[in-house]
Amino acid sequence: MKNFNLKSSSLKKKLRSNILSIGSWITIPSQQIIEIMGTGDFEWLCIDLEHAPISVESACNLIGHIQGNGMQALVRVSKNEEVIIKRVLDAGADGIIVPMIKSKKDALEAVSYVKYPPIGKRGVGLNRAQKYGTDFKNYKIWTENNVVIISQIEHIEAVHNLEEILSVEGIDGLIVGPYDLSASMGYPGDYNRDDVKKALQEIDFIAKKMNIPLGFHVIESNHKIVLEKIVKGYSFIAFSIDFFFLGDLLRSEMSKLKSKLQ
Repeated sequence: MKNFNLKSSSLKKKLRSNILSIGSWITIPSQQIIEIMGTGDFEWLCIDLEHAPISVESACNLIGHIQGNGMQALVRVSKNEEVIIKRVLDAGADGIIVPMIKSKKDALEAVSYVKYPPIGKRGVGLNRAQKYGTDFKNYKIWTENNVVIISQIEHIEAVHNLEEILSVEGIDGLIVGPYDLSASMGYPGDYNRDDVKKALQEIDFIAKKMNIPLGFHVIESNHKIVLEKIVKGYSFIAFSIDFFFLGDLLRSEMSKLKSKLQ
C-alpha cells in the first residue's frame, strides 16, 4: 500500500523544477521484469495499458512491485477516459500519461478525471490507493500535492494547439510520441523526415518558452540517443522498453557469436 508523503514526491519536484528524470516502459506484466528493471537505477517505470496486453488487475500488482522496488509507478492509460484513469489511480499509481491529447479540451478533461471535486470530477472509490478505505483523507491531500499528469503529444493537431494544452493547470509536462506523430502526418514510424523534425522542433520551442518539462520516449536501447535528448533540453525521458533491452542485447550477442563460428 502507498505510504503517504504529503509533501511533493521526488518526481513531482523534478517536474516542477524541470530537473532531469529518467524512467522506462513496461509492456511485459511480470514481477521479475519489474525487479530486473529496478536494478537499473530508473526513477520511475510506466506501465503501458494502451498497446500492451496488460489488464487493470495486472497493472495493480505491477504498481505495487514498482513502488516496492523504490521507483514511482506511472501508467499510460488506454485513452483519455474517466473510468480507466480513476481505476489505475485507485490502484495506487503515482501518475498517468494520457495518450492523444490534441486540444485544450482534452487536457482539461484529463485533469478533471484525476482530481476530486471541486477541482475535478473524479468519483470517490476506496481501494489500494486509499489503504482500502482507512485513509481517504490523506490520500486526497496526497493527490492534490503529488499526482503526476503527463500529456502525450503524438498528433500534428496537438502541435498546432500546444500552447493552449500546456496552459492547462494540472498538466505537469509532456512526452512526445514520435511514432504516432509521424503517423498523423502520413508517415508512420518515419520520424526522421524533415517535416516531422520540424514539428518536433516546434514542440521543443513552445515547451521551453513556457518552461514546461519536455519529455520524449527514446525507443532504442541506446544511451547515446538519450544523451542527445538531454543536450537538447529534454528532462522527462523514457529510456526504451523492457523487450528492447532484452531483445537488442540477445540479438547483438548472438550475431557476434555466429560471426565467430563462421
